Amino acid sequence: LVSQPDKKMASASSSSSTSDREFELEKEIKRQEVSIDELSSLSSSRSVYQKNGNLFFLTTAEKAKSNAQKQLDFAKSEIDKIRSQT
Repeated sequence: LVSQPDKKMASASSSSSTSDREFELEKEIKRQEVSIDELSSLSSSRSVYQKNGNLFFLTTAEKAKSNAQKQLDFAKSEIDKIRSQT
């Protein structure tokens, strides 16, 4: 009898962490979509700062947009994996 509630708690905790991860990925997708929209309004040769770890580096808007698109694609693929498992 004791092991059954433990199993329920384990599955509830794993589904909670999955939904937390899914929520974080949804936030990341929105963040990257906004970044891409903002960068699209700039000329492609315009210099912008791009965050890499805890530092910011000067780059072109086109390169920053390309990087944001890669991050968006990755987040979308991760959220698709999570949703296909449930």
